[in-house]
Amino acid sequence: MAPETATTTAAPPPPPPPKSVGPDSSGRSSAAEGSFDSEVEFLRKHGAVEVLEAPNGGRVAISPTYQGRVMTSSVGPSDKSIGWVNHKFIEDGKTGAPFDNYGGEDRFWLGPEGGQFALFFAPGAEFNLTKWQTPSALQEGAWTVAEKTPTRVVFKRTLTLKNYKGTEFSLEVERTIDLLGAADVEKLAGTKPGEGVKWVGFSTTNKITNTGPKPWTKDGGLLSVWVLGQFNPAPDAYVIVPFEAAAKGEVVNDRYFGKVSGDRLATESKDGYLRFKADGQHRSKIGVGPARAKNILGSYAESAKLLTVVSYDKPKSNDYVNSMWEKQKAPFAGDVVNSYNDGAPEPGKPSLNGFYELETSSPAAALAPKASLTHTSRTFHFVGDRAALDPIAKKALNASLAKVAEGIR
Repeated sequence: MAPETATTTAAPPPPPPPKSVGPDSSGRSSAAEGSFDSEVEFLRKHGAVEVLEAPNGGRVAISPTYQGRVMTSSVGPSDKSIGWVNHKFIEDGKTGAPFDNYGGEDRFWLGPEGGQFALFFAPGAEFNLTKWQTPSALQEGAWTVAEKTPTRVVFKRTLTLKNYKGTEFSLEVERTIDLLGAADVEKLAGTKPGEGVKWVGFSTTNKITNTGPKPWTKDGGLLSVWVLGQFNPAPDAYVIVPFEAAAKGEVVNDRYFGKVSGDRLATESKDGYLRFKADGQHRSKIGVGPARAKNILGSYAESAKLLTVVSYDKPKSNDYVNSMWEKQKAPFAGDVVNSYNDGAPEPGKPSLNGFYELETSSPAAALAPKASLTHTSRTFHFVGDRAALDPIAKKALNASLAKVAEGIR
């Protein structure tokens, strides 16, 4: 099914904020219970918004103001907004923070985060949260719409960054956001969504080109395309990460911010997937390397009747940048997929406002001048009762939602 319309709007006179806006007792400021339309009204108060509309009712909201992010989506204009949007940070109008955390369920970043080729730490800095700084090139300034059709929006942006070693990178980014149709769902799930299932899908195609005079080499450090999506947590939300059960090596890296306890991370060896608690209450992160990772991951929250599935292009490569916050023995033995669950970094310290993330990365980009690398990510949301969503979860993620909903015991 072809989507129909795309609209661009500048900021109109301020509308009244959605009733759900404002931090709750945990300090969160996402309109977790707000409708898509109310979320778009809020975003338009602070900047430009592109809205793609599909014939089946699906909606996707994109922000040029916030670096071409897909801020949120929904299965219908009056249905619940699915992406996590940080109202308080947006209302405060901050820039240049360690992380300009506007939210958004698909944003463009570059890796690696940590290590001797890190982009998020200044040369010589210790690898801890007080020294962590998102590069300004990745989080400041509006991105210009280069092309727009009824089904897509294209952004182009030139960036310059330096890594921990001092290597400078000049590149052009072309980021294309497309609505996805029923044929894409069938490709993912092997069947059309059943009766009682509402859905929305979009893809982002992220192309980087080396515009500098020198090739990018391992000696100086390499970049990777890193796509991250932020979503509303829930006490019963679990990330589902399928893995290659027959492959060799560790199944999961859970050492990013301290080992994850067994009541928050479970390995379902028989079925070949991981379950990771996504409640926004405990700072933790997991990753799966290229030998074990499949080209798909997702999440499920029984209370929200929401199944999310993210698929991505995974070329054959063993070279992925390592984002661990340490001097690394193997800087190109990093993870392909990751999930982050927010929480306080230590007792008494504030969190980043409570969310969870689904993340995918491209291989390390060893690019000659004018050469390019492209990483495509596809996000699908399915809303319905468990019985209606279960066939999709079994086909796409090899997971029984009844088992996922039981929690980790």
